Amino acid sequence: MSVKNIAIFGYNPMSFELIKCLDLKQHEVIIVDQHQDSLIAATDLGFTVIATDYRNDDNLQEVGIGRHIDVLFCFFEEDSSNLFLTISARAMDKKLEIISIVDDPESADKLIVAGANKIIDPYQICGRKIYQLIKNPDIADVLDHTIFGRHDLNTAEILIPPDSPLEKTYASQLQLNSRYNLILIAIVDKELGKELHFTIGEQDHKLDAGDILIVLGPSRQIKAFKKEVEKQA
Repeated sequence: MSVKNIAIFGYNPMSFELIKCLDLKQHEVIIVDQHQDSLIAATDLGFTVIATDYRNDDNLQEVGIGRHIDVLFCFFEEDSSNLFLTISARAMDKKLEIISIVDDPESADKLIVAGANKIIDPYQICGRKIYQLIKNPDIADVLDHTIFGRHDLNTAEILIPPDSPLEKTYASQLQLNSRYNLILIAIVDKELGKELHFTIGEQDHKLDAGDILIVLGPSRQIKAFKKEVEKQA
């Protein structure tokens, strides 16, 4: 199996969680940042780091954009920085896979137009689950063909009210992908506390009033599903 070359721009808790999920025997990872503290922290953990200005195309070429980098993660905290990086990288490599986080949902459309392949909201999906979503074959296929092809990707928290038709059913019965073009990302199961339980690779959950569903998909479909959830049985 060939090694994939990955460049992660922006070293922070999210990128750190992502890196922990990578099989470093199959992925060559480079961390790019301009902040000395971040570079020192990444170096201390044994990561390859580069201190460079992402706004300069020559510097991007030195990192490997347009040459040997296969996947680019834009993990800067500012949407404007991720947008600039996406535009520059896409101009240099039409085949590069670009994955960017977004702080303001309204910036998602701009990033897609700029050339990002996938947009991730870090406030709903942590770095570990991002990687699982991207690499899990079944989930990746759903995302590529139903969700990430759209510009209006959103996440939402949906509270199950008393007397909802969803009460006493199970999460696996929702069939959100086929019925609503949505993906159930996580559940806050009130019987288990306030912790977020991701639905990938975890146990099925019986749904009760007070539980919260975290869904991902087009805003119109989210509204339609929410309307169904709030109907009284």
